[in-house]
Amino acid sequence: MYNEELKFHTRINLLIHNSPFNLDNETAYQVWRERKLENYPNNISDLIVEVNDPRQLTPAEHAAILARCQAANMAIYASPLKNADKAIPRELGKQFNLTQLDNNMCADDDAITSLTVASVGDGKRQTYIPYTNRPIHWHTDGYYNLLDKQIYGLILHCVHSAKQGGENALLDHEIAYILLRDENPDYIHALMQPDVMCIPPNVTKTGEEIRPTRCGPVFSLYNSTLHMRYTKRTRSIDWKNDQITPAAVQFLANTLDSDSNYIFRATLQAGQGLISNNVLHDRSKFADDDEQRLLYRARYYQRITV
Repeated sequence: MYNEELKFHTRINLLIHNSPFNLDNETAYQVWRERKLENYPNNISDLIVEVNDPRQLTPAEHAAILARCQAANMAIYASPLKNADKAIPRELGKQFNLTQLDNNMCADDDAITSLTVASVGDGKRQTYIPYTNRPIHWHTDGYYNLLDKQIYGLILHCVHSAKQGGENALLDHEIAYILLRDENPDYIHALMQPDVMCIPPNVTKTGEEIRPTRCGPVFSLYNSTLHMRYTKRTRSIDWKNDQITPAAVQFLANTLDSDSNYIFRATLQAGQGLISNNVLHDRSKFADDDEQRLLYRARYYQRITV
């Protein structure tokens, strides 16, 4: 291994010796890896669950969604409910112990965000890409949050799809971990450093600092489960410039740009939604028709559980 200091910082995150994410425990990793990949979904259709009402799942619907989330950290539900009702993501989340919403800066008053192209005059939202029709690079939500306010659960519910585009690519962060570790375990050492990825401060045109610099690891543990904090943005990001981090970041970027069978692609339609443990995702550019594309986004400080 290339750097003893990196090993030390990595071990700080790995409090449980038997964790498969402990780089000193190859046996536990191989057992976990085999179980993870044994019956992994082959395509996007394997992730879809037809439901009647996301607000009140039947036991069978709940079990089907949970099984997919346990296998791939995500599921797509498809329902006949096409009305603009925020109770759909909110009540769905409660059934999986998702209750602690992240009331981020651009969220609506109820802490659920309406993702749509910002109108002229909406100065706060107009400056952020999610409120435009431009593509969004690969990321996990809330990568700029405080480390004790990380986003572990995410629901995206589609009210109205775009006329064209708006596709999401999806990659389970545990699969990203496997690909990186199998390629070079030192990549994991590097990406678990506590200061490996820093987001510079968010400063307005008038000089007001909305958010200070936020640094943290890419991979960390949350209640013994793997969490990922990442953005593929190339501007307004500072990666640690050491011996191995640039190679690790480039390998991950190349993976995300590839045609890997592990990357799923879906364009959510009205009544459909994604429920996940904040997996890696992006969004293609889109064009609206007379009715704007509208998705509800709910971010949570919890993972999906029963």
